[in-house]
Amino acid sequence: MNELSRHPVAPQKLYIDGAWEEGAGETQDVLSPINGQTLTTTIRASKADVDRAVAAARRAFEDGRWSRAAPAVRKKVLHKLADLIEEHALELAVLGVRDNGTEIGMAIKAEPGSAAGTFRYYAEALDKVYGEVAPTAENVLGLVHKEPVGVVGAIVPWNFPLMIGAWKLAPALAAGNSVVLKPAETASLTLLRIAELASEAGLPDGVLNVVTGEGAVTGEALAMSMDVDVLVFTGSGGVGRRLLEYSARSNLKRCYLELGGKSPNIVFADAPDLEAAAKVSAAGIFRNAGQVCIAGSRLLVEDSVHDEFVEALTRHAAAMQVGNPLELSTNIGAVNNLPQLEGNLGFVTKALEEGADLALGGARVMQDTGGWYMEPTVLTGVQPAHNVAQNEVFGPVLAVTRFSSDEEAVRIANSTNYGLSAGVWTSNLSRAHKMVRSVQAGVVHVNTYGGADNSVPLGGVKQSGNGHDKSMHAFDKYFDLKTAWISL
Repeated sequence: MNELSRHPVAPQKLYIDGAWEEGAGETQDVLSPINGQTLTTTIRASKADVDRAVAAARRAFEDGRWSRAAPAVRKKVLHKLADLIEEHALELAVLGVRDNGTEIGMAIKAEPGSAAGTFRYYAEALDKVYGEVAPTAENVLGLVHKEPVGVVGAIVPWNFPLMIGAWKLAPALAAGNSVVLKPAETASLTLLRIAELASEAGLPDGVLNVVTGEGAVTGEALAMSMDVDVLVFTGSGGVGRRLLEYSARSNLKRCYLELGGKSPNIVFADAPDLEAAAKVSAAGIFRNAGQVCIAGSRLLVEDSVHDEFVEALTRHAAAMQVGNPLELSTNIGAVNNLPQLEGNLGFVTKALEEGADLALGGARVMQDTGGWYMEPTVLTGVQPAHNVAQNEVFGPVLAVTRFSSDEEAVRIANSTNYGLSAGVWTSNLSRAHKMVRSVQAGVVHVNTYGGADNSVPLGGVKQSGNGHDKSMHAFDKYFDLKTAWISL
């Protein structure tokens, strides 16, 4: 790992139609969050570059080199890609950590480990997708076919580029589509490498294209393209709204958006093990420096155990080691970029101005490294209307609020515009089921937080988005339904 962590990274290019291209755009420096130093450069893809990538994807789709390949062929290629990801797992994990700052202990599982598993899941699933025979009169045959949608544009964030990228790529490719992928400008390196591995696995040229660059140029060009059929995105609500506008201004492409959350983690006095709940809850907000879509960033604690629980959680949080994400002893890695770190600190300042109390952390640390690090931060006395309780920080900042009844817990939990994830800790089976029904979220954890695998969907309600990643339900985004009504 030490050798990999020092290995120079060559200047990156665009991957279009099976070839590496310089593109028409300028280069931009890739700054490592570990030390703030330039790691390599990527290309700011221009509109012309994006248009070439989309055209290549369209040609590949229309001539059937992948879209009409037998399911067994697609399955073999995706399994081979999963094999290659596993074979290069340490390389991919270290490259990703240098690029985005996730601690290596988490990254090795959450990035290449997760991505390989996702490609395997959809490789095995793709030949289990059947059409339908409709119930009709005896002189009519009604068939429902599932066909790939065509060209998929995918825009993914910087926090877990491989994991989230695989959530988009694997089902889209398994369904027979072609893809143009735009990684985040601050975390593109592993997804460029995946394009290379996909080609090695046998994916035909043009089926997967990767264009790097800023959202305002590269992302807009992809979203405005008249030849992209479906756009999938994980990121901020503001960008998601803009993508919907671009869809309306172009070809009305379908947009599926996962837009983050402000997830409530609700601890009742009858939790099975308060100490264990405190430890898991600390990890649920502070791992990856809080840069997790489903992070339990609002902690709601029943009055009678509030002080005891906050003390335990704060103790566990304080024991988590902030440090170089390439060190195995590190529990909390780097914040991905300096503007994000400054925004995190701004949330803390605003919370204190609004009357919250600082129980732990609140400051930038390890500034002498040149990197971007923040200590785990616990704010108590947070009211539901406070800025830090309403808006996504996407950093290691926990907002703690008291409640005194089930009804109040539900009311506070549902008091934001988000509805991605939630947690409930209780020994009361009836209460657990009632909370699952009452809390407005796409995922509700009970007596745990995080860890759901590919067998279940991830999607949000309210302003956390639409559509689902993971599970067989993800295929819904990447197939069109076609009816055949046949007179016999």
